[in-house]
Amino acid sequence: MDTAPPRDSGQLNFRDATDADVPALVTLIESAYRGDSSRAGWTTEADILDGQRTDPDGVRQVVEASGSRLLVVERDGEPIACCQLEHRGEAAYFGMFAVRPELQGGGLGKIIIAEAERTVRESWGATEMHMTVISVREELIAWYERRGYRRTGKLTPFPYGDERFGIPQRDDLAFELLIKDLNV
Repeated sequence: MDTAPPRDSGQLNFRDATDADVPALVTLIESAYRGDSSRAGWTTEADILDGQRTDPDGVRQVVEASGSRLLVVERDGEPIACCQLEHRGEAAYFGMFAVRPELQGGGLGKIIIAEAERTVRESWGATEMHMTVISVREELIAWYERRGYRRTGKLTPFPYGDERFGIPQRDDLAFELLIKDLNV
């Protein structure tokens, strides 16, 4: 199901991912978080994690899961960003957010997160958006705080030893839950 782009998004198209999108989305997500290519943007995790960020099976699971959507953001028919939306009762979960590194820092992320919030409010009646961010990513957490998300202090251990999530370069990684009230 296509969703209408916000008025200020220019030539962006938002749509749900299909199985055919999986290879391109894996490449996009990896480029935004891992390896030297990710250093072109500001969301890189290359200094704290090696290895993969995701794989085709992980992306396909999000695409096919009930109550889940993987929103693809396209410009001129090319995927330039994506985010996972998952229905969790009165809340929605926001994850797997990736923007091409060379396009980061230009306001695209603000447009995408606003569209994701609008989508979960209208599609599922969600009153809160939840996400988890690696707790040592202070700059990224500050970016979300400027968008109305608040830190909860609730931490979940990083899955050390499970290379599907990367190879940690430090021993103090955990995920912190951030929440935004969508009724404000």
